Amino acid sequence: MKSYCNTNCSCFNFDQGKHPFVTNLYNQTMQNDDFRKSLWTGCNLQLTLMTIAPHSEIGLEIHREHDQFLYIESGHGTVMMGDCKNCLDRQYHLSQGFGIFIPTNTWHNLINVGNCELKLFSIYAPPQHPFGTIHHTKCDADRAEH
Repeated sequence: MKSYCNTNCSCFNFDQGKHPFVTNLYNQTMQNDDFRKSLWTGCNLQLTLMTIAPHSEIGLEIHREHDQFLYIESGHGTVMMGDCKNCLDRQYHLSQGFGIFIPTNTWHNLINVGNCELKLFSIYAPPQHPFGTIHHTKCDADRAEH
């Protein structure tokens, strides 16, 4: 049997997509220092790890063809969602263990409101970012998206 990972390791610093993959997602998320890093990109699904600096944010965005799921591993944040970018009428305070489901065509932003890094993972269906995406900082992510 071919093994792709010892489930306790954090050895994967590149996208494992299109191969069967097992990992300790908590460890991977907590050890990630990049703003965004794709860990697994398949044909219909993508897993990215994220670290948001204190008092920073993902940035207001909408996905026209993607559903998104966010899971908070550590830190404190506020997520805002709505049908238009000027009316984010659904706001929730988040901490460890919270999951956020963001349907296609929903404006949203996630802000780190704490003094520590906000560690989370995101699942997109279908994939949102190119295979192997690594954005070390939010500025890198903003440059890549424009």
